[in-house]
Amino acid sequence: MESPTPTARLGKAIRRHRQALGMSQDAFADGIEMHRAYFGAIERGSKNVTIATLIRVAEGLGVSMSDLMRDAKL
Repeated sequence: MESPTPTARLGKAIRRHRQALGMSQDAFADGIEMHRAYFGAIERGSKNVTIATLIRVAEGLGVSMSDLMRDAKL
């Protein structure tokens, strides 16, 4: 079995943090002014995100970008 890609691991870490906040994908994406479909693709690990986008997501989650990277074991 193949191990998850780095983008998939990052997406799962983002999902865990969002769910810990009790927010839906729609509500979170709206809150950070991002299209829901694009945010969903980030969580699924099917989009490579820029550093600027990752910072935007991290700030919305109330964590640092390095926290997300660490949680994803990157």
